[in-house]
Amino acid sequence: MILEFAVASLVLVALPGPDQALILRNALVGGRSAGLRTMLGGACGLSLHAAAAALGVSALLATSATAYATLKIVGIAYLIYLGVKMLRSAGQPAGPEPVARSGRSFVQGFVSNALNPKVALFFLTFVPQFLPTHGSTLPVALLLSAIFAVIYLAWFSGLVGLVGLASDALRRPRVKAWTERVTGVALLAFGARLAAAGRH
Repeated sequence: MILEFAVASLVLVALPGPDQALILRNALVGGRSAGLRTMLGGACGLSLHAAAAALGVSALLATSATAYATLKIVGIAYLIYLGVKMLRSAGQPAGPEPVARSGRSFVQGFVSNALNPKVALFFLTFVPQFLPTHGSTLPVALLLSAIFAVIYLAWFSGLVGLVGLASDALRRPRVKAWTERVTGVALLAFGARLAAAGRH
């Protein structure tokens, strides 16, 4: 059961999404530390949903159309905000990420996951498939959530490391500008996809 869950989790983590776009963008533009901070923020956002699902709180999103719609609208607005911001920054002179902004990468990763209702419903519908049918399910749910988080951190640490190996070439001004454009368009597309998606 654990192995099957780990393999399925790896596939889900590896699929393109807002996490990958933000983490890779921040690693390219702000360096390895910015990419890792974004990853840690994303992991914290996932952990929030995982804990809520394990405790039954996320069931509210599955049963309340208002709660789901509210979180969905806020999440879409945030993705659009980030996408537009990156498209605008693509035309500005490239330079090192200011120290005062270093904490934003963590916040971006955290908020993009915390405001994504699809992440909450994922934990609500995916994790229960691997829970025991008898006895207490909370310890197992927390264990599976922890395994998912470890896989998430391992996968994205590897991606950030690969970006770091080619940092000199990838962090040229022209490449940075295209990175901003591609990431901005990708985030807008993810926002549009979330807007078009149903609850299931």
